[in-house]
Amino acid sequence: MKSKKIIIGSRGSKLALIYAEKAKEKILKVSKEFNIESIEIKKITTAGDLNQKDRLSEIGGKGLFSNKIEKELIENKIDIAVHALKDMPSDETDGLLTNCFLERNDPREVLISKNKIKFKDLNQNSIIGTSSFRREFQLKNKRSDLNYKLIRGNVDTRINKLNQNLYDAIILSFAGINSLNLDEHISEIFSIDEIIPSAGQGVIALQCKRDDEYIKNVLKKINNEKTFNSAQAERNVLKVLEGDCETAVGAISLINNENITLEAELFSLDGKERFYCKSSKDIKHAAELGIEIGENLKKQSKGSYKK
Repeated sequence: MKSKKIIIGSRGSKLALIYAEKAKEKILKVSKEFNIESIEIKKITTAGDLNQKDRLSEIGGKGLFSNKIEKELIENKIDIAVHALKDMPSDETDGLLTNCFLERNDPREVLISKNKIKFKDLNQNSIIGTSSFRREFQLKNKRSDLNYKLIRGNVDTRINKLNQNLYDAIILSFAGINSLNLDEHISEIFSIDEIIPSAGQGVIALQCKRDDEYIKNVLKKINNEKTFNSAQAERNVLKVLEGDCETAVGAISLINNENITLEAELFSLDGKERFYCKSSKDIKHAAELGIEIGENLKKQSKGSYKK
């Protein structure tokens, strides 16, 4: 049996460490065998952290934020990996298991702009910073008269770039802003009807080795069932589409009692065509619902979303 010590691996950003602390707190709450000293958080610098200039798709894709952490997990240097689910590739790495999800944070998107100007009131040709093709295409559908420009870096870095007048507004996830207690910067919160978020947005995922029964049992105690079902549904949309970080796709699920409703949208490579699907099922069939919606979007798009 393992000694009663756990090492949690996390990116070193302020936000990632907040998520890792949250995981630590949850484990301490449910497992009497651990104390504060017996759970260590290890900072890991990923390739995505080292290069904050180029678009992710140009330097290796989503895995840039998770590969290094997963390597440490495989090599037994850490016991648990903490990830923002939306930054993980949809296919699981061999030998690893992502089966534990903390209660979901708010998945919505927010606008941060100079002088708190709302999106509809931004001047023509204003420069909007986003690192996501999905967000860019969604917003272009609302206002094609604005300029959308790549922005990379952690939340503080992006807000600083805005303050340096490099951008007129930036789009970020509410979950990150809220976790960092930066709500006062928010100019506008978009409803999920206005902007469908990224699959898994606002979800903290905990990953371990597939054959580590001890850690699997620890994580089982802190898994949030509702978030688990949402994550299964939304990630299955991505798996079916076999997309990468250039794939402009949004997916969000809502759970009401024993029913789950999933809606998703997909854009062609140039962003000019939008494909949409929404459906509901019994919560027991959440994973199946994700597959069905993914297949529907794939059929509608006729492959126009891939190179």
